[in-house]
Amino acid sequence: MRNPDVVRQFVEPLISGDRVSSRQFLQNQISQVNDPRRVYFDVMWPAMEQVEKMYRADKISVAAEHMATRITRSLADQLQSNLVQSLSIHKRILISCADGESEELGAQMCADLFESSGWDVYFLGGGVPNDEILSLVGQLRPDILLVFGTKPQGVPDVRQLIDLVRGVDSNPTMNVMISGGVFNRADGLWKEVQADLFAPSAEQALEMAQKAEPRIPQLRIPGAPKKRRRRRRSPILAAAGEC
Repeated sequence: MRNPDVVRQFVEPLISGDRVSSRQFLQNQISQVNDPRRVYFDVMWPAMEQVEKMYRADKISVAAEHMATRITRSLADQLQSNLVQSLSIHKRILISCADGESEELGAQMCADLFESSGWDVYFLGGGVPNDEILSLVGQLRPDILLVFGTKPQGVPDVRQLIDLVRGVDSNPTMNVMISGGVFNRADGLWKEVQADLFAPSAEQALEMAQKAEPRIPQLRIPGAPKKRRRRRRSPILAAAGEC
């Protein structure tokens, strides 16, 4: 269970750039749990969210946010070796994210947790063009494409990616899952970009992915012309630019 006091005690050395105290605090948390994943779920993830909220509210400086993110990422690298590796469940996930340190951190933590749970994980990080993601979808044929940590200005690009994936239809049963970033702040935005699944946290993403059924593709009548709709700008999409 998440303890706000524990999260606060972890955030304090993070934003002050105290690497030694941050490392010692996390090691102490690891020693108190049977499953190291709980440290991801109950300490590191909520701390990451808290740092982001503080930064967006101008309560901490750019320097403090950068130090906190980089310390957390180095700790995530170390914590990954403590995770127990489950047997393969013969499912694949392809993970992409927005181009930024904090977004890459969240996506990396998702990758670590999915891999520990028996998934075959392909972690792209940020800055990969949509056509290259589409190519990998066709080559790897993942069960899920996870797009993490989208920034407000990146929402149209996510919609274009999903339209591209569905238009080519090279992997019709694949689910597209959205998590983090502006999608956590704009209720219902994930539906506007036509994603299949939404999970606000890594723990929920993992639980949802384990239960997800293969997507049922829409049947098309051969030779039938595609319906063209005039797309109006959604109020949710418009509001996303302010988040």
